[in-house]
Amino acid sequence: MKVISSICELRNCLSEERQNNKTIGFVPTMGALHDGHISLVKRCVEENDICVTSIFVNPTQFNNKQDLATYPRTPENDCALLKTAGCDYVFAPTEKEMYPEPDTRIFHLGPVAEVMEGVHRPGHFNGVAQIVSKLFDIIEPDKAYFGEKDFQQIAVIRVMVKELNLQTEIVSCPILREVNGLAMSSRNMRLTPEQHQKAPLIAHTLKESTTFVPEKNVQEVIDYVVNTINNEPVLQVEYFDIVDRNTLQSVKNWKETTDPVGCIAVFCGEVRLIDNITYKNKLS
Repeated sequence: MKVISSICELRNCLSEERQNNKTIGFVPTMGALHDGHISLVKRCVEENDICVTSIFVNPTQFNNKQDLATYPRTPENDCALLKTAGCDYVFAPTEKEMYPEPDTRIFHLGPVAEVMEGVHRPGHFNGVAQIVSKLFDIIEPDKAYFGEKDFQQIAVIRVMVKELNLQTEIVSCPILREVNGLAMSSRNMRLTPEQHQKAPLIAHTLKESTTFVPEKNVQEVIDYVVNTINNEPVLQVEYFDIVDRNTLQSVKNWKETTDPVGCIAVFCGEVRLIDNITYKNKLS
C-alpha cells in the first residue's frame, strides 16, 4: 500500500494503472476510520483492480468551526486498517494541496439538497460537492463507494455527477451498526461512556416505529419518534422527517410514495448523529 499526499504523484500512479487496463475504485473518507468505512474498502477491493481511499477532513463542508476543530483524526490507525483491508493507495493531502486557492464554485444541486441537512447545515452540500468533484477529477474512478448512513449525501452526489456529466458509478452500501444498534460513525469517538449508552435509543426508536406502519399515519409516526427520543435528557432531535427515497421530499401520507425513508439528526450532548430507516417493506 502506498500513501501519497501529492495530487501530481497520485495522478501519475493511477495513469500507469490505467495503461495496464486496471479498473479503479475509490472510497472517499475524512479518516477516523471504523468498520463501516472498512466495509466500503473491502467491497471496493472486491469489485475493482485498484482501490484508492482518501483521508481528508474537508473544511468547506463544515458550517460549524467547532465541529471541524473537534472532528477526530487518527491517521496512523487509519493507514493500518486500510493496509489490512487490501487498499492499494491512500491519498492523504494537506488542505493547501487540495485548496491552493479558495474554491468559489457554486453547485446547483436541486431539491434533494434543500431539505433536512440542507436546511440545518447551510453550505454543507456545496462543500461536499466541491471536494468530491475535486477528488473525482484527480482519481477518475470507475466506481466510488459511499455508506447509506449519509443517505441524503448520496442523493446529492448523484445529482452532482449528472450535472458535471461524470462517468463514475456511485455505489451505495448498507449502514453498519455497533452491537448496540448505533450507526457506526467517526463522531461516536467523541461520545462519553454515558452518551454512548444512551445513543442507541435513536436506532431502537426508528426500528420500533416501523411496527406502526401503515396503521398509524405519517405524522403519528414522526411524533412517536421525536417524543420518544426527546424524553431521554441526553438526546435532542434536530429533525426527523419521512421522505420519498428518490425525491427526498416529505410525504404526508403513505400513499404518496412506494419507498418512504425516515431520516433523523439528533444531538447527543454536543455530538451530532444521523441515521435513517426504510418503511418500504411495511407497505408491501
